[in-house]
Amino acid sequence: MELATTLRYAADPRRAAEEVAALERAGPDAVRVAEAYGFDPPTVMGFPAARTEHAWIGSAILDVHSRTPALIARTAAGLDTLSGGRALPGVGASGPQAIESRHGKPYDRPPGRTRETIELCRRIWRREVIDHHGITDMPLPAAKGGRLGKPLKILTHPVRPEIPVYVAALRPADVRPTAESADGWLPTLFIPEKPGAVRGTPLAEGTARRDPSRGPSHTVAGGLLAIGEEGRTPPRGTWPARPSRRMSAAWVPRETRARTSTTISPSPTAAKTPRAPFRSPVLRAGKRRPRRRCRTSSASWCRCAGPRGTSASAARRRYPRPKAGGGVPRFREAGVTMLDAHPIGLGPAKPIETVRNRF
Repeated sequence: MELATTLRYAADPRRAAEEVAALERAGPDAVRVAEAYGFDPPTVMGFPAARTEHAWIGSAILDVHSRTPALIARTAAGLDTLSGGRALPGVGASGPQAIESRHGKPYDRPPGRTRETIELCRRIWRREVIDHHGITDMPLPAAKGGRLGKPLKILTHPVRPEIPVYVAALRPADVRPTAESADGWLPTLFIPEKPGAVRGTPLAEGTARRDPSRGPSHTVAGGLLAIGEEGRTPPRGTWPARPSRRMSAAWVPRETRARTSTTISPSPTAAKTPRAPFRSPVLRAGKRRPRRRCRTSSASWCRCAGPRGTSASAARRRYPRPKAGGGVPRFREAGVTMLDAHPIGLGPAKPIETVRNRF
């Protein structure tokens, strides 16, 4: 199982990029740059690509609604050249709130857009002349206002004719094509004890249709990582239950819109339990109320260190600080091929180095 970490998108990007050199010495195989509602990932990814020599540089994620397939392909090819063949682009459909609020575009046909983006990116990297008409038209036909467009191929020569593409997918309709055609899967709030309870069926269906020549798909999952001395109570705010709950409160809540309501839950139990929908606190000022309503048991499942079988009531109590990697083997047993660890409490390098040395 490889080891990865994701730069915090809320931090100063220059400072975060400077930390990548220390992180690479600690031993991660990949460093990803998150987007969320912050800076554009490719802008930040160039800095760590230039400051590192061995780690993969990935995005988490580039959304397929605001960027055309050609733009994503060119961005990945440029980063791959700059890093010497170490680009690991992650793409995804994002969500209706982000696309409609940030880009003013309709959130339509996410599975089809993602599949088409992967297909076109691979053709562009092979320097094929692109004449494609689907969700995206390349070139734009005269019936849609095109006048001077013609089929083209990329001018420059990519370092690799095929760059691995990882896809962030949560809904069954998105997970199925991801397992079928993508090189890797980026699930959010992955529960290692229940890998097949929520998305096992679409994963199996997509894998059954996968081209054997592509090899097996990889899974990148993890959570908050806390490591310290055994037998001591951790400082306030560093124990994984609290940060996990805050993170879950930000991203698990149901996105309430005028026409539909989508539930993204890390817990199969929570996914089946009807609750009054509420908007993510990322998009509004009040944060305490959603945090209280986010299940602590669900949050405690999605961390890399800590006791097994933590119940909702027990997770609220303070435990002795866990041993290094108390939950890391669970992810390996669940089929995760790259552990995405988010260190807290001791700085990013030390926990990563400890897990690397232990596992």
